[in-house]
Amino acid sequence: EVQLQASGGGLVQAGGSLRLSCAASGFTVRGDYTIGWFRQAPGKEREGVSFFRSSETRTINADSVKGRFTISRDNAKNTVYLQMNRLQPEDTAVYFCALTKRRLIISNLWPIASYDYWGQGTEVTVSS
Repeated sequence: EVQLQASGGGLVQAGGSLRLSCAASGFTVRGDYTIGWFRQAPGKEREGVSFFRSSETRTINADSVKGRFTISRDNAKNTVYLQMNRLQPEDTAVYFCALTKRRLIISNLWPIASYDYWGQGTEVTVSS
């Protein structure tokens, strides 16, 4: 059974940085897959932040985080990271990692229904 464990959230001042981790168990980096980070701010819908897909090195990011957030992976550790720099109060949210064992087309990266497995979320609070 695939399980995702997200961690690394916390309280940070505006302009600061955090690195989130998502450790995967029951899953190995082989074949097709898509991994993403989503976030959900209070009173808002969950939204996609950053993604990568099997068989390519490029990452895909929401406009709101381009140039500030970077998704990366360590295959040996079965872990995905989200490096968040120049954080702003509007980045305050619970962050979730998600996985599907399919290589999604770009238009399907954003809907939460595209993903089969979800981590439990880690809270990020950015103070002004």
